[in-house]
Amino acid sequence: MIRKRLSDELKEAMKARETTRLSTLRLINAAIKDRDIAARSEDNTEGVSDADILGILAKMIKQRQDSAAAYDEAGRVELAEGERAEISVIQSFLPKQLSEEEQAKAIADAIAASGATSIRDMGKVMGVLKSKYAGQMDFARVGPQVKAALG
Repeated sequence: MIRKRLSDELKEAMKARETTRLSTLRLINAAIKDRDIAARSEDNTEGVSDADILGILAKMIKQRQDSAAAYDEAGRVELAEGERAEISVIQSFLPKQLSEEEQAKAIADAIAASGATSIRDMGKVMGVLKSKYAGQMDFARVGPQVKAALG
């Protein structure tokens, strides 16, 4: 489903001559293709799943956020803006982000589902969250919230 949408939007960007959007969509396709090749086996001929693609997109956003911050610190505003433009294109393929209240409920549900009782169970909780809410929350921000809930 995400692959089809990516393909359609790539064609649209070509027709509309949207260079930033087009280059970003090509980067997304390349990242997915790389992961497809790595995951290819006799059992798996279709490539990565939509959930894996959401993980790829989330990783791409994180990389661009880090780059934009580094460019801002170095005073390279035009490069930081380019990274932010790519982030907005990538985010358009992610599902709606959870609100703070929805995140808190998801964390509580994940703790209950995993049977976590202490900070040592944080990995289990994060695993449940990542499998259920890939692309819907920023796990770098959720980690400290899970830690606080378990601590």
